Amino acid sequence: MPDKDVSLATRVEITKKYAEAYEAASKKDKSRILDKVVEITGWNRDHARQQLRRRLRQPPGRATATVAVIDRRKNPGSKYSYDCLKILQRVWAVAGGICGKYLAASMVDWLDAMEATGDLVYGQDRYSQHVRDELLTISAATIDRHLKPLRDQDPIRGKSATKPGALLRNSISVRKAGDEIEAEPGFFEVDTVAHCGPTLKGEFARTVNFTDMYTGWVFTTAIRNNSQTHIVSAFEKFLEAVPFMVTGIDSDNGSEFINHEVLGWSAQKKIFYTRSRPYQKNDQATIESKNNHLVRRYGFYYRYDTPHQRELLNQLWPLVCDRLNYYTPTKKPIGYTTDAVGRRKRVYDKPLSPYHRLLAAGVLSPAQEAELAAYKASLNVVEIARKITSIQHRLIENAKEPTRRLERELEYAAAAAMPDAEWIKIDQRRARSA
Repeated sequence: MPDKDVSLATRVEITKKYAEAYEAASKKDKSRILDKVVEITGWNRDHARQQLRRRLRQPPGRATATVAVIDRRKNPGSKYSYDCLKILQRVWAVAGGICGKYLAASMVDWLDAMEATGDLVYGQDRYSQHVRDELLTISAATIDRHLKPLRDQDPIRGKSATKPGALLRNSISVRKAGDEIEAEPGFFEVDTVAHCGPTLKGEFARTVNFTDMYTGWVFTTAIRNNSQTHIVSAFEKFLEAVPFMVTGIDSDNGSEFINHEVLGWSAQKKIFYTRSRPYQKNDQATIESKNNHLVRRYGFYYRYDTPHQRELLNQLWPLVCDRLNYYTPTKKPIGYTTDAVGRRKRVYDKPLSPYHRLLAAGVLSPAQEAELAAYKASLNVVEIARKITSIQHRLIENAKEPTRRLERELEYAAAAAMPDAEWIKIDQRRARSA
């Protein structure tokens, strides 16, 4: 058995003593030397072998070592310049904090747009042709690694406000997860997101969110509540804002969508209307994803129940939609494959922005394409980012403290209604933990 009292300095001297003999020994003798070193030092064979080999690499004439050779991975330093990483942070902030895979795929668009607005100028503020070349070659994983310290914490969570609407449900076609994907733009999924904070009581704003299944094109607007009048008004705004023909809409089973007003509107506009299955989130996976990284990411989880807060939301959503539609890539599922152990795995296409997907679909006339291209060229992405940040700060200032206060009131009410036996159990748990 190895001596547990062998000091680190003794282990160092032992590796120095046996290192040269180990290097010159045959395979059989190397095994014997390793056995001896392991027996004396208590190391495992792999570590003992590393120490013997690395001891020989020490510079000649070095003073007597007093510590063991530490096995560390070599770090050659960053491949990218400091200027490149600083500009990367600026581009990422303007892009809305998107992931590395999407940022790498759209880097050319963001750099061109920021150069056009004068935010990036060669020879100023660390930006140069060399930095641009570095940014165009940086990988998605490297982007995520360098930007990880800058990512924000998730805000408070919200609640689900979907209530099934039995009226007319059986007369609407059901669209399920796994159904054939639409072959051209125009079929949208729609959902509402409740800005209720910690409770569904009272009146609060809702955001109506539309997403095209084929291109990922989004339209978002805030309404006062879930009444049929406001929902139909949001549908009208959506139809006017989308730059291509809307052929169909798919909703969940909420009563705000399954009613005579909405179905009468879709029939009048000759828009095919379908619904998902009750309690099956996967049937609307696209819009559920957008609810998270569009509405919740930009609008947070606070309670918005005043006209001023609703007005701020409606100033925010057009800016967010422009940035997502014209510059932010998305990826779409195109099939399945198997991984190394035979498990089924989703396959996605190359990330592209909804704007580029729409152009590639070939459904627009040359005049429409020119109009969209001119509108994209008129967008100042740096100004959009600045306005988004400003509106978000104003939303937080207006809603954060009232939402926290409402949370505390609910906690106090729940505590007051708690039976004495429950309080006794809580006190006992606190005493045990102390």
